[in-house]
Amino acid sequence: MNKTILGGLSRRMLFATAAVCALSASASAQEELNALVWCDHTDPALIEPFEKANNVKVNLKEYEGTGAGLSIVEQSRPGDWDVFVIDGVDVPRAVEMNLLAEIPADKLPTPDIFPEVRMEANNTKDGKIYAVTEKFGYNTISYDKTKVDPKDMEDLSIFWSDKYKGRIALYDYYLPMIGLTGLAIGKNTADLTAADLPAIKEKLFEMKKVARQVSDVVASQTALVSGEVDIILGGGEWVTAGLTAEKPDLDWTVPKQGALRWAQSIGVFKDSTKQDLAVKFVQYILSPEGQAKLATSSCYWGMPANSKAGDQLNDQQKTALRWDKQPEYLKNTQLYPVVDADLDAAMQDAWTEMLQQ
Repeated sequence: MNKTILGGLSRRMLFATAAVCALSASASAQEELNALVWCDHTDPALIEPFEKANNVKVNLKEYEGTGAGLSIVEQSRPGDWDVFVIDGVDVPRAVEMNLLAEIPADKLPTPDIFPEVRMEANNTKDGKIYAVTEKFGYNTISYDKTKVDPKDMEDLSIFWSDKYKGRIALYDYYLPMIGLTGLAIGKNTADLTAADLPAIKEKLFEMKKVARQVSDVVASQTALVSGEVDIILGGGEWVTAGLTAEKPDLDWTVPKQGALRWAQSIGVFKDSTKQDLAVKFVQYILSPEGQAKLATSSCYWGMPANSKAGDQLNDQQKTALRWDKQPEYLKNTQLYPVVDADLDAAMQDAWTEMLQQ
């Protein structure tokens, strides 16, 4: 899942599709719903069932990164948007800006959401629910299992070894990569400070020396598929899971030191004039059917937050998403670092310095 300095994955946002998918209403549509979303929500297979069932047209605008999404909101009129998909770690910012409406608890399938990704500290405030986790996944290791020893992929220290020198792509996004590097040397992402950066930067430099390229998701994925590289550090199910049917040699794993976990949430804009319909859309996205379609969206795959979505996924899809390993992975992964402006700037400086090596 590419993120802005305001945090969060957009690993998920990472396949450069059209920036806007706003479709004109058909003559038969009684209402329109306007949603500000990530690219995985623009898949017709996800949206059309809701439109047909409710005789409504869902107009979608895709954005990348919380900063870009908030900028769109600030440039819009109150009531222009009804639904907001946002990085889970950035929900508190949207709540502080008074953008989101409370969603009645009895309208949500909270008991069915994996407990580890409910993110109550982010999605709720003062006992009120403002957003719900809808999808999650990992920044970790993707690889071609015919080209590397899968056992080597269980240890992050392989990324400053010479064993795979020139065969590695590093994901070009500083926040998860600094978080992963911190995990590799025993640091928790929630506790990172400026004092940790020198040690992290040293390892980043070592990884740069053995990497073939530092690139965005599309370029890294292309390099993996074409055989230019055999490993992507920072990848995960969102890079390879959707390709396994055609490229069964592509795989991913969470190493013993752990990985970074991204999570995206969905909420309703407070100024929406279509609160009931917007909540109904949220309910559909969180339903087992909606979750299965969102999990396997054509833009990128990820784990559905609703545990009952497994009944809607076939065996190949569940295997690609590592459905049976989720309890283990959830225990061994951490959220993106949530940093203030000073630490964020210091992290970006460290990353830029690494790129210039």
